[in-house]
Amino acid sequence: MKRVSDLTEAEVLALAITNEEEDGRIYLTFANKLRAQFPASAKVFEEMAHEEADHRHMLLEMYEQKFGKGLPHITRADVTGFMKRNPVWLADGLRIDTARKQAELMEFEASQFYQKAAGQAHDTDVRKLLGDLAEIEKGHEDLAAKLGEANVTPNARAEEDETRKRLFVLQIVQPGLAGLIDGSISTLAPIFAAAFATHNTWDAFLVGLAASVGAGISMGLTEALSDDGEITGRGHPWIRGAVCGVMTTVGGLGHTLPYLIKDFWTATAIAGVIVAFELAAIAYVRWKYMETPFTSALIQVVIGGILALLVGIKIGSS
Repeated sequence: MKRVSDLTEAEVLALAITNEEEDGRIYLTFANKLRAQFPASAKVFEEMAHEEADHRHMLLEMYEQKFGKGLPHITRADVTGFMKRNPVWLADGLRIDTARKQAELMEFEASQFYQKAAGQAHDTDVRKLLGDLAEIEKGHEDLAAKLGEANVTPNARAEEDETRKRLFVLQIVQPGLAGLIDGSISTLAPIFAAAFATHNTWDAFLVGLAASVGAGISMGLTEALSDDGEITGRGHPWIRGAVCGVMTTVGGLGHTLPYLIKDFWTATAIAGVIVAFELAAIAYVRWKYMETPFTSALIQVVIGGILALLVGIKIGSS
């Protein structure tokens, strides 16, 4: 994969063309799914799709003028730094606020991309076009307010400071939640296996400490190296990595620390209670920030946690 800074001007324009094409199709899908219940909002998305088509034509004209008709095939998947999108447009019963949030993220990412690409362009015509598009896409971040005037309820508008929440979720909640899930669930099996194999609380504590710290280092590096945050707006990679790594370690240490208690069954009982609180906390965060129904989120994490716990106990007792 290439970084945006490694792309030639021809590749930048080709990537911009495919991005505008994909975003336009997504907006049309939003419009089709929302038209029955929210006709005014559907019209806004149709207008957004038409604007994306206009941008695509502008980019194609510039490409043909500068580089001819041989357009290279390059997509977001070929370039590091772009966010992997959750395909909410495929979901049945698409919610207006979900579509609105997705559109904001798309426009924010597009603005970041054009701004960075314009800054490295040497051809003045290309630089001007990309800079103009960056400003246009930045203006599209007002989409939430525009849709809000059409159909979003006052309560929904009052609940969100969209930009602040978007950045907070991208930079802190997502990596922190990924770490907490991994730390809380992946360490269950080794900790409880060691505990039931030895019935020695100190041995179980050492295994849990090693598993938690090791998982924290692994998850932190994985998150930090996943993308540089320049296009996605997810913030500095090492900050995200630190958040993910710390939360992974915390998730594992929560049910490790009780094994500092010398009595095996007391320590195990307290660890089990802490595990229940950890799983409930994960479900709450997924419900509050990731738009997952609380019952569904709770069932998912509880099943995963119970399976990991039973595997550990079974292996340790065998």
